[in-house]
Amino acid sequence: MPHSTANLSPVEPAIPVEIAAVPDSAIVRQRPGFAIAAFVILVAIFVAAFQFPPILDYPNHYARMWLLAGGIAEPPFDRIYALDWNRTFTNVGIDLAAYWLGPLVGVPVLARSLLFLAIVLPPLGAIALHRRLFGGSYYWQIAILYFAWCATLIGGFINFQIGLGMALFFATVDHALQPKSRTALFVWRAVAGLLLTVMHIFSLGFYMALVCGLEFSPTAAALKSPRAFVGLCLRLVVAMLACTLPAICLFLYAPVLPDGNDTGLGAAWNDTPGLILANLMSAIWTYTALADMLLLIPLVLVCTNAVRTGRLRLHAGLAVTAIGLLVLACISPRHVLGTGWISWRFPIMAALVAMAMICPLPRLPRRQALTLAVVLACVALGRTAWIGVNWWHGQADAAAVRSVLAAVPEGSAILPVTHKPKGMPVGIDQRHYAWNEDTFRHLPTLAVPYAHAFVPTIFTAAGKQPLTVLSPWRDIAVPEGNLFSIGLLNCPAELKAFSAIAPYLANWRQRFDFVLVVNADMPDQYGGDTIPPGLRLAADTPFAKLYAIDKAFVPAADTGPAKACPDPWTSEG
Repeated sequence: MPHSTANLSPVEPAIPVEIAAVPDSAIVRQRPGFAIAAFVILVAIFVAAFQFPPILDYPNHYARMWLLAGGIAEPPFDRIYALDWNRTFTNVGIDLAAYWLGPLVGVPVLARSLLFLAIVLPPLGAIALHRRLFGGSYYWQIAILYFAWCATLIGGFINFQIGLGMALFFATVDHALQPKSRTALFVWRAVAGLLLTVMHIFSLGFYMALVCGLEFSPTAAALKSPRAFVGLCLRLVVAMLACTLPAICLFLYAPVLPDGNDTGLGAAWNDTPGLILANLMSAIWTYTALADMLLLIPLVLVCTNAVRTGRLRLHAGLAVTAIGLLVLACISPRHVLGTGWISWRFPIMAALVAMAMICPLPRLPRRQALTLAVVLACVALGRTAWIGVNWWHGQADAAAVRSVLAAVPEGSAILPVTHKPKGMPVGIDQRHYAWNEDTFRHLPTLAVPYAHAFVPTIFTAAGKQPLTVLSPWRDIAVPEGNLFSIGLLNCPAELKAFSAIAPYLANWRQRFDFVLVVNADMPDQYGGDTIPPGLRLAADTPFAKLYAIDKAFVPAADTGPAKACPDPWTSEG
């Protein structure tokens, strides 16, 4: 039987005197569709115009999709990579799309489409849920578009981002089904659980958190009597069973965890107030934290005004969900099981839930409504335009990499390195985002589709990707890699230490044909503009430089480094 609180609407707040004095005929219907449509169109234009925007993991995903779409059958990759779908049971949404749709529509179109979905689905899903909960369109839904841009999006967590949007849309359907057949609801949750597990395991967890909040009801009625509370607990048990059953079955079929058989948990924590605060900022952090925070101020002012004047509607159940996600954001590890930035996933979840659970200023006369619409549209579209400016600036870097790759013969092996400046450069915001993470790290992986050359850092992690590396190439490949300073190649002792985390660095002169240096227009803090001996410049741009390795060169006996060398435990990510 359906529970009695499933379809309740949030309690209407007391209407302020100044609003109550306004006749109902003067209260305008809020229509945010113009701004939402403009946002979607603007994102579509940017995605179409900029093939490789400064989004960290995106080039690596592109290269892997190219392989899955058929490139793996071409030389030399037929001898380097293989597909094994039993290596993982989750995080394969874009891999499946590349395998099935890539040959039909082409990887450039597919990759752009998936990036577009990763941007627009989370805010549009939150808007759909907001409309369901509050019974229509409100200008506050424009504000939700602000959270399309966050650290997980700029980090290129494409599966995760798409999964967030799917979870929000599925929760909207879930809420519509709650007052109906419980059997149909169970089946729906099982289907949703299957799709979300395949896309990304964190999106399943997000959906489960949303279901808990929606079952709790908008008015906290389940806490008013022991019988209602017991009924809530039973409903939640059944709901969690339906959601997790597909994930359990898939895991039993392919029992592989990320890095589960390698280095153990490998947990790193946000264990200081500063780290926790910075982690929470990942919900809004893109290329420049100052710009992100300044554009957040109008949203905060709208909420404070709504609270002060008593014009704020709230869904109590989702408030519990938002608080729970916020707690998880503070206590979850930063890295675990070979997976980075675990703790980044929860702040954006909490932010999307928080935006969907409130409805500030739901009843406004015409002039106030127009002011609110203009302010929120300026924030949402202005932030999107600012992101577009950063993407425009970042195109030169991607073009530089593709330019030097034209000099690489097919079948070559390329060692990617970087210049690591001592301080944060000024005037190139698009090259870095939250916590000074670089956005160009995976640009060298474009060597796979554009030069048919091997790069050791294509994503091939067991438990997360179906792509695997064949022997003997496996000896000089890593499942997830960073870029190291070119100065490291002149430091034999440190090179040996780094080889523990990047085995391809050992005997690099014999193992690789070319060295690709990115961020080359910035002086390296360890070697300036010097390069290791035995390298010949093969192609040159300000941002990217390609050097051919002289196989006949014999380095001099090690007399100790003549300059500073990277510290493997403090200076490299």
